[in-house]
Amino acid sequence: MLEIVNQIKLTIADDNDHPFLNGPFTPNDKEYTASTPELKVIGEIPRDLNGIYVRNTHNQVHESIGMYHPYDGDGMLHAMHFEDGKATYRNRFVRTTGFLAEQGAGKSLWPGILAPQLYERRGWGSMGAMKDNAGTDVICHAGKLIASMSQGSEPWRLDPVTLETLGADPSWARKVVHGLASHYKVDWETGEMMFFNYPEVAPFMNYGVIDRNNQLVHYVPIELPGPRWPHDLGITKNYTVLHDLPFFFDHELLKKGQRKLAFHRDIPARFGVIPRRGDNAQVRWFEAKPCFILHLTNCYEDGDEVVMDGCIQNNPHKPRVGEGGTKQEQYERIRAHLDKHNNPTLMYRWRFNLRTGQTTEHQIDDEITEFPVCSNDYVGRPYRFSYNVLYQPGEWLFRGLKRYDLVRDTTERMEFGEGRYGSEPQIARRLNAKSEDDGYLLTYITDMKANQSECLILDAANIAAEPIARIILPHRISAGTHACWVEGDRITTESRSTTI
Repeated sequence: MLEIVNQIKLTIADDNDHPFLNGPFTPNDKEYTASTPELKVIGEIPRDLNGIYVRNTHNQVHESIGMYHPYDGDGMLHAMHFEDGKATYRNRFVRTTGFLAEQGAGKSLWPGILAPQLYERRGWGSMGAMKDNAGTDVICHAGKLIASMSQGSEPWRLDPVTLETLGADPSWARKVVHGLASHYKVDWETGEMMFFNYPEVAPFMNYGVIDRNNQLVHYVPIELPGPRWPHDLGITKNYTVLHDLPFFFDHELLKKGQRKLAFHRDIPARFGVIPRRGDNAQVRWFEAKPCFILHLTNCYEDGDEVVMDGCIQNNPHKPRVGEGGTKQEQYERIRAHLDKHNNPTLMYRWRFNLRTGQTTEHQIDDEITEFPVCSNDYVGRPYRFSYNVLYQPGEWLFRGLKRYDLVRDTTERMEFGEGRYGSEPQIARRLNAKSEDDGYLLTYITDMKANQSECLILDAANIAAEPIARIILPHRISAGTHACWVEGDRITTESRSTTI
């Protein structure tokens, strides 16, 4: 099967020269369903690879209001479903309220993140004057996908097989008035999902737990000194780790509706260790050196300590993007703002001692990497391997992957090749896996030279080896970031009615 199931009309001007709307970032307008053998496969798809690799992408549809930022585009999911040596590829827009409204109007109705000062904003994301595009993260919980944007999103649920948008979650979305923050974590052993949000009014953070039956079972306020801008959280078997980082909006400007981020080097980073269903009074705050963190690999308990691994930014800054100058000058500021070589992110480890209240911390590596992931089965548990992306210098593109063995303190890497850019990888453990890395590492590749995209299947224990298989997609897809792996046994009965 190879079918174009829908085509969305793009209204972006033909002469638009924005670097994040061209080249590897050219938006896609077609929604496909394509299966093997019509999908060309180089190599052989393993028969013990069973599940769905899903990646989210910001995919702009209409000419933007003001200067476009690559976080503005509508969410589009790309999914490769594996079963018994076969594969089916699907891509679909996340049909949010904003997406549907703009489809009806045939144009953009909301400004992007570079022009919010021109409009009154009541809050973040779908709760305010910014469109909730659901284009940042994607995970699987309670048998369904959740897609969200980076700031105060509603939990948009989708069928993991068909990618049909089912709508904002009816069970608990309206009970969580400030939405979901950028990232949330699922404990695959208990089926619980832990999340947070960060309103701009006191207490400035809320923390919650959704159980395996998709019911909101815990939701409490967390008191912070003021409005903050956290991006991730960590979980262990018994605790959640919340972030209070000294990279936040200027308070006085915020009162005027203006949002200017600044790094406060005189304020320590704080990490709140809270029992999974604890409240504000039970948070243990640990101080560490000032920093910002976009993404964690994992957290776990080690005796009296909670261990947290992730990518640290020692000197975060936000260059002024979209503020005057020629178009080319604005483009270059956006590029510089996203280039992690201007703002290094380095693998790092923190240890929070629950007995002494002390923090110890150290840098693991001096190479710039980000988007660290570990196997789903090891989230919140002691683990060994982190898989990170390598950045293309001067660009917001991923040129390769790096594997950290955190027990032996060794690394392994693979480069995609010139003009080939990847996505956040995911670990797909083989059926009846015998070890943490007994399985496959998956990523999508956008190949500018060949003008095509592919799904790459690597040996998770030897990523430098030749790919096990390359599945050529029916179109070249726009470069993207976050992804998830949905194990075959977690696909709901309803979803299984659609075969591959």
